[in-house]
Amino acid sequence: MSASASVACESVSSDEVAVATANEAFYQAFEAADLDAMSDLWEHSDRVTCVHPGWALLRGWSSVAASWAALFQSPERLQFILTNEQVVVQGSTAWVTVDENIIGTESGTVTSLNLFVRAGDSWQMVGHHGTAVVLRNHPREP
Repeated sequence: MSASASVACESVSSDEVAVATANEAFYQAFEAADLDAMSDLWEHSDRVTCVHPGWALLRGWSSVAASWAALFQSPERLQFILTNEQVVVQGSTAWVTVDENIIGTESGTVTSLNLFVRAGDSWQMVGHHGTAVVLRNHPREP
């Protein structure tokens, strides 16, 4: 998936492309279980937050980094097929909503919200919230 292809708009700004590229790098680091690459993507501050599916809220870079280190200890490598990706940029803040279709021992779909802030010429992640999608027989809202 290319960053420009992942932003579905007729008129795509350079910021939207940059955020899509940062988001793509996040999933590449995740798939590769590359803690250094993951660390490079995140702001190292107390304001960062992360919620992995089934986990409690993590606050601050040290807790978030420890969670990635723990996840990357698993011998299983996950692969992500991203769908329904949307990038929104508002000034120096951006967010990406995306469905993570996960291929692995326990395949499934996680819906995620990834938050980014502008850091000079780049975008750094300050939040990741993933929640497992559980299919139920609910009428869809219009």
